[in-house]
Amino acid sequence: MIAEDPSLLAEVDTISRTRRCVMLDDATLMPALRRHWEYAGMDDDVSHEIYHDDAVLEFPQSGERFEGVENCREWRRQYPARLEFHTRRITHRDDLVVVENMISYDGAPWMFAVNLLEFRGDKVAHERIYIMDGWEAPEWRVPWRAERAADPPPRHRCSSAIAASK
Repeated sequence: MIAEDPSLLAEVDTISRTRRCVMLDDATLMPALRRHWEYAGMDDDVSHEIYHDDAVLEFPQSGERFEGVENCREWRRQYPARLEFHTRRITHRDDLVVVENMISYDGAPWMFAVNLLEFRGDKVAHERIYIMDGWEAPEWRVPWRAERAADPPPRHRCSSAIAASK
């Protein structure tokens, strides 16, 4: 049985009652997402054009929640590391976009990042970001796994990575 936090359930219920489902148009969505990651860490005003003024950004792993695009933009301006991004895959259905990225901080090894973006109209209303290290697959799973590998993480600097200097 899963323990459910009543405050989270209330928030989910409120979101589901107030959010209207919109089918995002690839012709406008993809350029906006590319522009967002192109300018991330280099021009915070441009990279935050994708968000509603009242957008919420959460990092479940640290328990942090930032409310309002101004707060999100300002903490990113203060971020002490140089970031590089490499977008691996973008998937979307209706008003939900899942972006699989690789991220490197100050030239450190690449880590996996998943951004869950919930749109309201043509802008992000809620984003959750998960960042984690990759790992070597254990040998005991060999008998069941496919010969073709999933997307392996880059072992070197990605040529398409976007350097963001601070």
